Amino acid sequence: MKSRFFNLAYDVLMGMVATALEESAGERQRFREIVEETSVVSGAANVADFFPALRRLGWHGPERKLARLQQSRDALIGELIERHRVRRRWSGSNGEAAAAIGNGDKGRATVIDVMLSLEESDPGTYTDVTIKGLIAELLAAGTDTSAVTMEWAMCLLLNDPEVLHAATAELDAKIGQGRMAEEEDIPNLPYLNCIINETLRLYPAVPLLMPHESSRDCTVGGYDVPRGTMLLANAWAIHRDPNTWDEPEEFKLERFQCEGCWADGPYSAHGGKEVAGLRMLPFESGGRKCPGEGLAMRLIGLALATLIHCFEWEKLPGEEVDMTEG
Repeated sequence: MKSRFFNLAYDVLMGMVATALEESAGERQRFREIVEETSVVSGAANVADFFPALRRLGWHGPERKLARLQQSRDALIGELIERHRVRRRWSGSNGEAAAAIGNGDKGRATVIDVMLSLEESDPGTYTDVTIKGLIAELLAAGTDTSAVTMEWAMCLLLNDPEVLHAATAELDAKIGQGRMAEEEDIPNLPYLNCIINETLRLYPAVPLLMPHESSRDCTVGGYDVPRGTMLLANAWAIHRDPNTWDEPEEFKLERFQCEGCWADGPYSAHGGKEVAGLRMLPFESGGRKCPGEGLAMRLIGLALATLIHCFEWEKLPGEEVDMTEG
C-alpha cells in the first residue's frame, strides 16, 4: 500500500502543478526516490554542527549529499518546466490552442503555466529558479506527508478491528452500497474524521516541525533563548503529553468524538467546548502553518473512505501490524 499511497498523493499534486505528460510513471518513481533519500539525509545528525573545526578540514558529508539530491530534483523539475514551455510556444502559434494553455482540453491552467506567464510578464521577479523552488516545495511537502498518514491510519485500523467495523458501518449508513464516497461526503463522516485526527495526533507526518528562528532574545519556560536560535517544535511530544492528553499512547477516538463537535473545527474535543488548539500541531500553527492542510484532509479522508468502503480488511491471524517507527 505504501507505494500506492505515494502514487496517489503525487498524482493529485501533479494534476495541479503540471499537465499530464508522458513518462509520468518514471518521473514519479524518480521523485519518490529523491524525497525518501532527502528525508534520510536531512534527518541525520551532522557531525560538523557539533565540531565546527571539521568544516575547516573539508568535512561536508551531508551537504554534498543534499547538493547532489537537489541537482537531481532540479533536473527533474527543469525537464517538466521545459516541456511546458515548448508546449506553450506551440499552442501560442496555433490559434485556438493558444486559448487553452491549461490541462489538455479542459482549458485549466496549471501552476507551471501560471508561473511561466508571470515569468514572461515580469522576468526580473519570476525566474526558473523561483518556479523550480515553488514546484519542488509543493511536491515534496504534499506527497510523502499525506502518504505516510494514510499508511499509519490503515495500520491503526487493522490493529483495532472494532474501530474499522464502526467506520465501515458509518460509510454504509451515510453513503450506502450504491455508490462510492465523494469529496463532499467527507465533512458528513465524523467517525472517519476522528480516525484521521487521532492518527495525526499519534503519528504526525513531521514529528519535528519545520525549523524556525527566534527573532529576539526571550525567556521561555525559564530558559534563555538568544536571538537567532534555530527552534524545532516537537509535535510528537506535544501530541503525547500526559499533562494535556488522557492516556496519550492509546488510540482513542473518544477524545475527538462528540455530538456537534465538528462545528467547532477539525480538532474539537470534550463535547465541542474545547478546541485542541496548540495541543495539536500536525500542520503547525499561526501565520506560517501548512497551506496544504485543506487539501491533505480531503485527500486522506477520501482515500481512507474509499478503501474502507470498497474492501474488507483484516490483519494476518495472530499477528499485530508492526507499528515501529522508521
